[in-house]
Formats: sequence, structure tokens, C-alpha cells
Amino acid sequence: MKKLIFSLVAVAAASAAPAAWAGAPLELKSDIFVEKQQKRPDGTLATKLVTPNLIIPGDRLVFVVHYKNAGTIPASNIAVTNPIPRAISFSGTSDGNEIVSVDGGKSWGKINQLRVSNSDGSSRAAGMADVTHIRWTLNQTLAAGAAGKLIFRGVVK
Repeated sequence: MKKLIFSLVAVAAASAAPAAWAGAPLELKSDIFVEKQQKRPDGTLATKLVTPNLIIPGDRLVFVVHYKNAGTIPASNIAVTNPIPRAISFSGTSDGNEIVSVDGGKSWGKINQLRVSNSDGSSRAAGMADVTHIRWTLNQTLAAGAAGKLIFRGVVK
């Protein structure tokens, strides 16, 4: 069982590698954290983000995509696309400015605009668990050397 869980971490890390398009070189790096509840000295609970060495179904994960304009000129029209690992059920982003895909990146939109086909040929409204990819479009020019981060959350299936 431990091998499967450790493999899941490796698969999640590899699958979470984002893609980006820009006029200047854009460096991207992804980190994964697991949310853990820790008891404070006063007895209240605090949520901490820790680097996972073991994850299990039900763990709540936070994915952080760091981006930086590594070029010497400003970059514009930047889009960062991130696949959702199959072992993860998407549960949202930090800003809500993303568009998503529920069909492997073939079509894009806000989650409330998308539909999913059922095996009988009918369709239904897409839900968060149907999301296969996220795409953020940065609506600003990124100066040379400027950096930022994009955050999304998921739960281990």
C-alpha cells in the first residue's frame, strides 16, 4: 500500500507540470502541499500546509504554480495551462479567474458553462470533479524579472 501512495505523489507532481505561452521566456515551477490540522497550545486547530511524504485518499492538496518572466523584455498574452492529475478531484482556485476543461483540453469555459456527456448520449452540467485542466490568462504585461503564483486545490480520490 505504501508504494501505491508514494507513487501517487510522484504522479501528481509530474502531472501538475504546467504549460505556458508568452513572447518572452517564462519559468514555471510547481509545488504540492497537503493541508494538515494541528492543535495549538490553546486547544484550537490551525490548518498548516506541509510538503507531503505520504498522501492518502481524502487528503486535501494545494498546488502552487510559480511563474517568472526570465527574459529581458516584458511578456504579454500569457496563458498557463495545468492538467489536473487523474488521482485528484479539482476543488477550485484561489482567484476564480481561470477557465477549465472537462474534456482533456479540447474545449474551455467557466465550469457553469460546460456540459459532460453521459454514456447513454445525454448530457449533464459539469461539476468540479469533471475538471481535467485549468487555464489562467494573465491580463497584464509581466515585466522582465517579475514573478507571481497561481494556486489550485484538490482532494485525493
